[in-house]
Amino acid sequence: MVALTGEQLLAYVEYTTDKFKKLLTTHPEILAFPCDIRETQSVAQLLQHIVAVELRYPERLLELPQTDYATIPYDSVDAIYATHNRAFDLIRPLLEKDEDWWEEVLEFKTRSIGALHITRRTALVQSLTHSIRHYAQLATLVRHHGITADLPLDYIFMGLLPSIS
Repeated sequence: MVALTGEQLLAYVEYTTDKFKKLLTTHPEILAFPCDIRETQSVAQLLQHIVAVELRYPERLLELPQTDYATIPYDSVDAIYATHNRAFDLIRPLLEKDEDWWEEVLEFKTRSIGALHITRRTALVQSLTHSIRHYAQLATLVRHHGITADLPLDYIFMGLLPSIS
């Protein structure tokens, strides 16, 4: 059994991302909230980190020059999610690659732990699940700052069918 296809995992990340983008558009003040997740000072910097990973991993997969982390904007909701959109424009066509391509091992140089040798599949899954993990942390942080939001983020909520009465 295949638990999730690449397309399904991508859809889950998009679902979660859309929920947060809507929340941040309604409450842009969240960007300025203090945050110490992953060596950041603010929520805006955490979001920069999220979209940087989303962008830099597919750039590596495609063997493109990596966008300099410091140049990834995080000064507005639109700027942050423009980077997300750019990343997903790179990711979507990758899902058409054949199985052999996904099993190739590449050397990835990371900012925090140095060089890794991982398959292309592992790199894509890391890029996508990384976002989900940080969005869960962000949901807690936002709630602790008094913003209640309807954020049904679990995968199960993506595919809810109408109730049968």
